[in-house]
Amino acid sequence: MPLTDFLTPEAVVPSLRASSKKQALQEMAAKAAELSGLPEREIFETLLQRERLGSTGIGQGIAIPHGKLARVEKLFGVFGRLDRPIDFEALDGEPVDLVFVLIAPESAGADHLKALARVARALRDQTVTQKLRAARDAAALYSVLTQAPGSQAA
Repeated sequence: MPLTDFLTPEAVVPSLRASSKKQALQEMAAKAAELSGLPEREIFETLLQRERLGSTGIGQGIAIPHGKLARVEKLFGVFGRLDRPIDFEALDGEPVDLVFVLIAPESAGADHLKALARVARALRDQTVTQKLRAARDAAALYSVLTQAPGSQAA
């Protein structure tokens, strides 16, 4: 399952302005709602509920908030790069500047996990994260994400 299966060029936000974890999740939920037609509040609440279980900040400045919604027909993602890193209560205590939101249908058992693993694999590559932090615009970010090692089907 390559990232292009669930990430479109329109779903990339090159300069997310947020000063807190909650604000970042709100901004990402707004973008996800705009692209999917789903209620922003529903997406935001789902992401917030998942964060209450434990931070999705996986370390090295990366967070992968995710959740499942009944009305979602197919898995989709939204990527955002923050203007300034924020505290995300990440596992390593480091601030987060790269956020990849993943929304899946409630019925997407293994596909949801495969997509999460694919995103984590792509973003854990330090060369990829350096390129993401240096990219100038949404098109460049999308290109780096979709051509990253680990972003393609194995």
